[in-house]
Amino acid sequence: MTPQDAPSPPTRLLLVRHAPVLNPLGLTGRSDPQANCADLAALSWLRVQLLKADSVWTSPAQRTRMTAAALNLVATQVPDLWEQDFGAWEGKPFDSLPDLGPLPLPDLAAHRPPDGESFLDMAARVQAALQHARGTTAIIAHAGTVRAALAMVIGPQALAFAVAPLSLTIMTHSPAGWGIEAVNRVHHGL
Repeated sequence: MTPQDAPSPPTRLLLVRHAPVLNPLGLTGRSDPQANCADLAALSWLRVQLLKADSVWTSPAQRTRMTAAALNLVATQVPDLWEQDFGAWEGKPFDSLPDLGPLPLPDLAAHRPPDGESFLDMAARVQAALQHARGTTAIIAHAGTVRAALAMVIGPQALAFAVAPLSLTIMTHSPAGWGIEAVNRVHHGL
């Protein structure tokens, strides 16, 4: 077997949702609030989980960059990892938004807020960016970004997942395709 014939190591994604938003005022998609990086135990636990990453990516959002800095990680900003653009709904209190809960998940995924993008739109750009990951890539981004990655395996059903701040989701790509190793792992302060 020549080096060109050797199988490449699987791609592994370590997907982290940023620390909680400081003083949340409503729907926070493309708005850019700061993160509350005060949970030192959770950050310490995450830092250990990410030690073997070959590279670290963040979205350009301040809250993801602050989380990476709190983890003592040097990261590359990847614009396509931004949260969903909620358009006219950005920053609005949750109780002022339309109730989309009755929609089946495929319809919810296709729903586009006024002047914004649908989950399917966001998933397409996130998934295109993830195809460039090699080796073990730690990604500090958003709940929507994590769900977009999960959608590579389960489609719009990924919208059913809760994604906690400072949680870890792990996915692996092999010749058989993408697999989900863990979803929404969090530090349990005991």
